[in-house]
Amino acid sequence: MIVLHARPSPGFREAVDAIFGPGVVVHVDEAAPLDEVVGEITALLHVLTPVTPEFIASAPKLKLIQKLGVGVNTIALDAARDHGVAVCNMPGTNSQAVAEMALSLMMAVLRRTCFFDARTRGGEGWTADPSELDSVGEIGGRTVGLVGFGNSAQLLAPVLAALGAKVVYTARSPRDVPYDYWPLDRLLAESDIVSLHMPLTDETRASIDPFAMKKGAVLVNTARGELVDQARLVEALASGHLRGAGLDVFAEEPLPRGNPLLGLPNAVLAPHIAWLTPETLVRSLTVAHENCRRLAAGALLLHQVV
Repeated sequence: MIVLHARPSPGFREAVDAIFGPGVVVHVDEAAPLDEVVGEITALLHVLTPVTPEFIASAPKLKLIQKLGVGVNTIALDAARDHGVAVCNMPGTNSQAVAEMALSLMMAVLRRTCFFDARTRGGEGWTADPSELDSVGEIGGRTVGLVGFGNSAQLLAPVLAALGAKVVYTARSPRDVPYDYWPLDRLLAESDIVSLHMPLTDETRASIDPFAMKKGAVLVNTARGELVDQARLVEALASGHLRGAGLDVFAEEPLPRGNPLLGLPNAVLAPHIAWLTPETLVRSLTVAHENCRRLAAGALLLHQVV
C-alpha cells in the first residue's frame, strides 16, 4: 500500500492519479493519524507531518519513506535505519519554485507590496502618506548574500546578478562560480539582503542571528524556520534593526494565531508553500513513482538518504 500523508489540492490529487494510476495511492489527510493504514503501508509519500520513531516501529510492512522534497529533518532517520526502512528525497525537483519564491519575497519586502496592496484596496492608493514611498527600494545595487549554495541558490544567483545585485555566498566550501565566497559572519554583517538556502541540522539550527545582520537589511527564509532564532527575529523587526523579512517557514508550523510575527507590518509571510507548484508536483511524483517501482522490483533507489 502506497500512502500520501498530506492535504492535497484537487490538482495534486489529479497529478497523483495521472502518474501512479487511479486509486493506486491512498490519501490520508495530514491532520489525521495513519492508524487505519499502519498495518498495511509499504511506502509513505511524506510532505511535512513528522514521521516519528513510534510510527516507524508500528508499521511492520513499511519499506520506503519517500520525501516529496529535499529536507528530511521531519523524519526519524535513526529509527528508519534501525527498522530497515529506506528514506529517499528528491534534490532539485523544487529548486525552480523555491528560487522564484525567494525572489518574490525579496521584491515584496523591498517594494512593500502587501502594504500598498492593502492601501489600494482600501481606496487610499494615491492618498496614502507620501513618506511611505521613502521606505521602498530595488534589488539592483544591493549586496545579496546566499547562505548555502545548492540548487535553488544556484538558480537564483544569476537572476539577481542580472538585476544588478552584487551576489555573494557562503557554503561548506568555495565553488567555481562567478560570485564571491564570504564566511558567514562577513556575509551577515555586510549583505543588504540575506537569503537562506541551507538544510536544518544540529550545526545550522539557530545559526542565523538577526542582530548579526547589517542594520536595515532584509532576511528571506525559504529553507527552515529553525535556522533563525525567531524571538530575536521578532525583536530585530520590531526595533527596526532589520528593514523587513520575507518568510515562508517558521519554527512552529502552521504559524499559530497570536504569534508576534503576524502583527509586524515589515514581515511578508507565506505558509511553507515555496516548493509547492503544479510543476514541482509533477517532477516530484515522477521520482516517487519511479522509486516505488524500484522498491517493488528490488532495484537500487534514487536519492537514498538512509
